[in-house]
Order: sequence, then structure tokens, then C-alpha cells
Amino acid sequence: MANLDLIGAMALTAGAAIITSTLVPAGFAGLRARFLAGGLLAIWFVLLIAGVVRAVPDPRVGLGVPALGIAVLTPIVVALLLAAILPQLRTAVRAIPLPALIAVNVVRVLGLLFLLLYLSDRLPGPFAPTAGLGDMAIGATAPFVAWLAARGHDGWRGLTWLWNSLGLLDLFTALGLGVVSSEGSPVQLIFSSPNTSAMTELPWILIPAFLVPLLMLTHFAIIDRLLRTRSRSSSSDLGKWASGLSA
Repeated sequence: MANLDLIGAMALTAGAAIITSTLVPAGFAGLRARFLAGGLLAIWFVLLIAGVVRAVPDPRVGLGVPALGIAVLTPIVVALLLAAILPQLRTAVRAIPLPALIAVNVVRVLGLLFLLLYLSDRLPGPFAPTAGLGDMAIGATAPFVAWLAARGHDGWRGLTWLWNSLGLLDLFTALGLGVVSSEGSPVQLIFSSPNTSAMTELPWILIPAFLVPLLMLTHFAIIDRLLRTRSRSSSSDLGKWASGLSA
């Protein structure tokens, strides 16, 4: 058990480092902006760990599911609000190459950890197998979809829409199953032993409270990029059509 926790801590920390070290330099050109963005993520990481040390999300001594829900939703809501009101942030996000936004989801092959926790009798079904297999499928296909998008191969847009939709569905499904399997949840529907309390402890809380928000934001950024490129493509086609008529 201790060995699995150690492996999980190293793997999840590496996954977080891969995401941040890929997206921050790609979106922020200036050194000062990169330090600011990276610093905010580091503060988020530290506050998360500090909250776990105080056992805030632990359903036995803390706030339980509500605290974990806040930890998952707060960074997503804050990031979306900041992107809506700060044009600099929107510009930075839109500067990240689409293939990079897709490719960082390769860290979701770490969904294997869910299966190991399930086999160790530390997480319940259907939560752990569903979340683990779904993440592994999205993570394993991310490099291929990123490669198609980078090359601009025929059908890349439709495949990216499909992959991105499945990626979001996987995250929402895992979160939903986690909530209805959580001890003390007001909507608990699955009563089993073990429950999902392991996800409120280190290192596993890094998944719902750090990695999931970051990955979900990449999916939202991909949607924005696909809509914008489609709009520009349509405008270009319309311009060519109008030029043809005038000629």
C-alpha cells in the first residue's frame, strides 16, 4: 500500500509537471508572465497539499465531499472567469498550439493507477474501472490525434471533435461516479466498501483537485480553438466565393 502511494505521488507529480511545463511556456512569451503563471499553479499545488494535511476534505474529520467539490470546481470557474475578463489571458491560451493542448492529455494513461487502487481494494467499482479505462483510452490516443491535427490530415477536425467530446465525457462521468460513491455525499447512491475516501487523501487528491481541472480546461480551450478556426475557415471561403463573383 505504501509503495503504491509512493509510486502514485511520483507519477502524479510528474504528470502535473508535464502539463504545466508544456502549456505555460507555449502560452506565455515573456519570462515575467511565465513566472507569474507558473507561480500561481505552484501556489494552487501548495494550498491543496496544505488543505489535505489539515484533513479538510476527509469525510471523517473535515468537510468531505463539499470540500473536494470546491477543490475541483474553483480553479475551473476562476480560470474561465479570468479568461472572460482578461484579454491577455485569452491571448495566451489561444497562443498555445492546438496539438499541444491535445498531446498533454497523454498523462491520462496514469488512469492505470485507478485500476491498481481498485485491485488493491482501495477504490470501488464501477468508479475506479470506469475512470481508469476511460482515462487510459483518451491518454493513449492523444498523441495520434495531436499528430493528425498538426499535420492537418483530412478528417482531423471531426476526429478532434470526437476525441475531445469523449475526453470531456470521461471526466464528467468519473466525477459523477465519484460523487455518488462518496461517503457522506448528499447524493450518495452507491454504498460499497471501499468507498472513494482515498481520493481525499494524498497523493490521490492531486487527481480530482489538480490534474482534472487542468485537463478539463484543455478540453474547453480545444473547443474554443476548433470554433475559431472553423469561423476563420468559413470567412475565408466566403471571401473567395465573393471574389469569384466579382471577377
